[in-house]
Amino acid sequence: MELTTAAALEAILFVAEAPVSSKRLCEVLGIERSELDREVVALSDRLESTERGLRLERVAGGWRLYTRPELSGYLESFVSRWSINRLSAASQEVLAVITYRQPVSRNQISEIRGVDSSSSLRTLERMGLVEVTGRLPVPGHPALYGTTELLLEKLGLDSLEELPPLSERVPSPEVMDGLATRTSVS
Repeated sequence: MELTTAAALEAILFVAEAPVSSKRLCEVLGIERSELDREVVALSDRLESTERGLRLERVAGGWRLYTRPELSGYLESFVSRWSINRLSAASQEVLAVITYRQPVSRNQISEIRGVDSSSSLRTLERMGLVEVTGRLPVPGHPALYGTTELLLEKLGLDSLEELPPLSERVPSPEVMDGLATRTSVS
């Protein structure tokens, strides 16, 4: 497949994190300004004339691809549901506890963190990052939580075995269990 200037222009604008000046585009593409102007108009027309999710705009002295405003509902739903980086510090802590200790109950998570973790746990469930994987065989049968395939996908892992080891300064789950047993008030 022969790559065209049009394809290269679209690819550059797709990966650009900021508007790209016409001068810079001409340099990178090795074309004159008049040819760039034609390519920009053609790209804009292609994006406008088809059912595409992007549009081309001239902003801040350069060119940039943007998503169509009418798609904002889909994008907000996608970003809020799938972005691990948007988790609060508390939710990240809860996720780490579940990831390394699973299966683990809500009370066990709260004991490890020293604060109630119910809200963060609900957030992680809603996002599809954790789920109920079983029940503890004790009175009340509290839910046990574990991570989902979605979390592995978002972390770029094939399995939990690929997780980095806990720091040597962090007590192992067995040591933590022993401490919890010795410090429990009956």
